[in-house]
Amino acid sequence: MGRIKTIEYFRVKPRWLFVKVTDEEGHYGWGESTLEGHTEAVEGTLAELSERFQGYEADDIEHIWQSAWRLGFYRGGPVFMSAISGIDIALWDLKGRRLGVPIYQLLGGKVRNKLSVYAWIGGDRPSDVESAGKTRLAQGFKAVKMNATEDVNWLDSPSVLESSIQRLQTVKAIGLDAALDFHGRLHKPMAKQLAKALEPYRPLFIEEPLLSEHPEGIKQLSNLISCPIALGERLFNRWDVKRFLTDASVDILQPDVSHCGGISELRRIAAMAETFDVAIAPHCPLGPIALAACMQVDLSTPNFVIQEMGLGIHYNVESGGAYDITSYIKDPSVFAVKDGYVDALTGPGLGIEVDEEMVRQVAKDTEPWRSGEFYGRDGAIREC
Repeated sequence: MGRIKTIEYFRVKPRWLFVKVTDEEGHYGWGESTLEGHTEAVEGTLAELSERFQGYEADDIEHIWQSAWRLGFYRGGPVFMSAISGIDIALWDLKGRRLGVPIYQLLGGKVRNKLSVYAWIGGDRPSDVESAGKTRLAQGFKAVKMNATEDVNWLDSPSVLESSIQRLQTVKAIGLDAALDFHGRLHKPMAKQLAKALEPYRPLFIEEPLLSEHPEGIKQLSNLISCPIALGERLFNRWDVKRFLTDASVDILQPDVSHCGGISELRRIAAMAETFDVAIAPHCPLGPIALAACMQVDLSTPNFVIQEMGLGIHYNVESGGAYDITSYIKDPSVFAVKDGYVDALTGPGLGIEVDEEMVRQVAKDTEPWRSGEFYGRDGAIREC
């Protein structure tokens, strides 16, 4: 066992924040603290935690997690939890690499040999979903997700919802299952109309039909429709999740391993969800380290159903396409999609080898990524 010597973090294109933990014996692990649009805030928290945890035993992952959570008085929220996430993932990677086993072996072993996956089609202004869907089919995917709508007003013309149904029909017609991401863009007057209208066309699930700060509205929607309701990327720990389990409003939880407290907390959330017969489909439109971390938990989680992959997502394409989930790892084949599945990772730790030289080179001139802005015809802000 070794004590933590350094915790480094690297801002890399297109919008990711990687973390490397090294112990005094030279063992190391990689994590990901990406919080889209808030890089500098997470970096500030990482700087504080890095100083605090220097000298801690790297093997004491739970003690470090609890120290971060309980000894700072203020806790929770996206920035703080994303910082914890990167360190936690890196510590699990370090331990797995030191012991020569995949992380899922440290979580009790795997319960499946491959993982069902889906990818994104349709950006913020979706248009040609048929072409994008066919591209995903050719890549080996059997399921996709797309934005349910463009920007929509609190109360808008019902006609703005018609294209959502058309796109769902188009994608299903070429042989893909499709989930619709409301993205928290709709408010209750429009969300309940769209959810009801989509129901006959059987989407795989509808995601964030309302923002998670409206649990009572989500509960109302769950009583109105039979479509599975998914959410969780904006829930940052098990206490945030609890209310959606106890009121039976959600069918699929989507915690993000880079936002919710890392592998340690994702595993706890999954176990909580299982007791309520709720499935886990981790959110991950992020980098390769986050994806590998999700996969380690997925492989050992009974109630896992499907994993999001950020391969070729529009955020990566908009960066010029030079940086994707395979860009910073030495063996891209570990994420190969075959007939809708990705095989279990078999290497030690996270099961990927990060190209550290490339990470350090790209980090030298990577600027913070900024979220897009959406405005209605009247100039008022719309949810992004």
